[in-house]
Amino acid sequence: MEIACLDLEGVLIPEIWVAFAEKTGIDELKRTTRDEPDYSILMRYRLDILNKNNLGLIEIQEVINTLSPLDGAKDFLDWLRERFQVVILSDTFYDFAQPLMRQLGYPALLCHQLHVDEDNKLIGYKLRQANPKRQAIVGFKSMYYRTIAAGDSYNDITMLTEADAGILFHAPQNVTKEFPQFPTVNDFSSLKMEFIKASTRKIRL
Repeated sequence: MEIACLDLEGVLIPEIWVAFAEKTGIDELKRTTRDEPDYSILMRYRLDILNKNNLGLIEIQEVINTLSPLDGAKDFLDWLRERFQVVILSDTFYDFAQPLMRQLGYPALLCHQLHVDEDNKLIGYKLRQANPKRQAIVGFKSMYYRTIAAGDSYNDITMLTEADAGILFHAPQNVTKEFPQFPTVNDFSSLKMEFIKASTRKIRL
């Protein structure tokens, strides 16, 4: 059996923090895992900025409710789910992802939890586990799944490395240059072909 593992933001949906930065005019919030390899450093940075600007979960969710999946993402996901078991492995939070998961047809999602106070301010977060994307792949492999993974950022690299096959999708130049061992594609048609090539089964386009 084969299982397809996908990152969420930048692969199927827009970068939520970038959209929020554009809405609020706070350019510092445009920093993502495409720029910062250490997720804990990135989240502390984000929470500090939110606190300084008196912004919380409600304001972020208002922006999320205006977003839609990337063009072609739903069709690609439907195509993939017809041919593979599919799990989304993301460093987003359930509080953020729900509206966009609805638009994608509620694929399986493994991500993190936010800690929110009574005033809806973000006071912390809980990672599902250390190095969660890689550990999910390890778990699937322990159940004798063959794994094919696709992502776009530094925080996807351990997942791509652990998987039986890894693909960079629409990744920035700094990531593709640093990790040339992974095939790189920039559109969903090409991503379909990479999954077909990576599979050990005969899969029709």
